[in-house]
Amino acid sequence: MINKNQDILENLGQELEKTARAPLSEFRIDQNTAMPAELRNWLVSLRLLNGVPFANLVADSELLPQESIRWFYMDRRWTDALVQGALSVGTVNSDDRIQLDAQYNAIRAELDTEERNVRRRTLAPRLTGQTGPITGFLLRSAAVSGWPGMHVRAFDVDPEEGDEARFEEDDPRRIRLLRLERLAPAVLLCLFDGVPKVVHLEEPRQGVQFGFKHEDNGNQRSATLTPRRKSDFSYLDVEDIDVPFRVGSSGVVDIRRLSAALAEHDETGAGDGLDSAEYALQLIRFPWRQVFGEVQVPPISAMFRATVAYEPMVNATFKL
Repeated sequence: MINKNQDILENLGQELEKTARAPLSEFRIDQNTAMPAELRNWLVSLRLLNGVPFANLVADSELLPQESIRWFYMDRRWTDALVQGALSVGTVNSDDRIQLDAQYNAIRAELDTEERNVRRRTLAPRLTGQTGPITGFLLRSAAVSGWPGMHVRAFDVDPEEGDEARFEEDDPRRIRLLRLERLAPAVLLCLFDGVPKVVHLEEPRQGVQFGFKHEDNGNQRSATLTPRRKSDFSYLDVEDIDVPFRVGSSGVVDIRRLSAALAEHDETGAGDGLDSAEYALQLIRFPWRQVFGEVQVPPISAMFRATVAYEPMVNATFKL
């Protein structure tokens, strides 16, 4: 995972794994065991930082500047203290505290088990087994407000599939999401059930986006567009076109001048005039995907498959 303090985080993760607890036996979500079911569900939500003030997550705004992402391990000792503080509200005398101390190990084991089953798919089997570390990130970016339905996928290995890959929820390489929520219009919090090697952030695929490659420099905005062929919708091997804006308005595209710039390339078909559908094909943008982590170079066999045997190539060389 990309982080300047990667070694420190890895050491912290190893220490947190040592504090893992054994899970409790199977129980139903609506079953009262060591504590009432409603209380258990509320405490699980609390351990996933629901209701925790943002100032307790990020002490200073300078720690999360604009267009930044911060990766972290969640210290279970801190969340245990959070749960203990919430339970202590109901203790009045020493007998209450003694009873709570006697029940706390069972309470903590239940929370460990139920914590992993948050966001579990309907009819999917309940997760059991020893609990591990919880990791996550805080993202502050215009992409969060621009695409509220952004997809987040975490993997324990780097998938070899390309940008056209579709990853199902039950893919064994995926690491489950425990929480994915916008804390503010431009701030996204994500928690994972484990330590991912690679994380994908991707625009929603259920819509169609149009736009340009733009760059803002103070009050000045510039944009470029790669023209496409009218015949097969592929990109032309030419320099990008500068997108013109209307005079006095740096955010409004001058469509007429842009059409004239496209007409300079015959393959675009703009010389014969572009209708609305053809114009849309020129401006369409495929979903953006940002990859964080230890991206592995795929093996040569996955990138190149020989179709000519070595022996014919040698013979052909000798004949020459």
